[in-house]
Amino acid sequence: QVQLVESGGGLVQVGGSLRLSCAAAARTFGTYAMGWFRQAPGKEREFVAAINWRGDRTDYVDSVKGRFTISRDNIENTLFLEMNSLKPEDTAVYYCAADWTSPWGTSTLANEYEYWGQGTQVTVSS
Repeated sequence: QVQLVESGGGLVQVGGSLRLSCAAAARTFGTYAMGWFRQAPGKEREFVAAINWRGDRTDYVDSVKGRFTISRDNIENTLFLEMNSLKPEDTAVYYCAADWTSPWGTSTLANEYEYWGQGTQVTVSS
């Protein structure tokens, strides 16, 4: 129903920027709420950002507010995460996820998302 493929990860220096993309193989992409999560070694999967199906509501974890921006293009079926002023603690595998059951919302809970990509590695070095 929904296949998600992340891209745009890589190695970046402290203070640098990256733009992650999540391509969705779904003609009904615009009917899903979308989120970004990340998982660092030895840590639990963490909510990063979410955006509702219309793109008029967003939510962020406190640690990335003012630095990250989530957006979506429902015509191109793509989710984005613009990351600026990157810090070493941002190092993680980043996953995009889709929530069909509550497309009007911006859930912070991983278990409320039905579809997941395979992840893209972001490494921030000093």
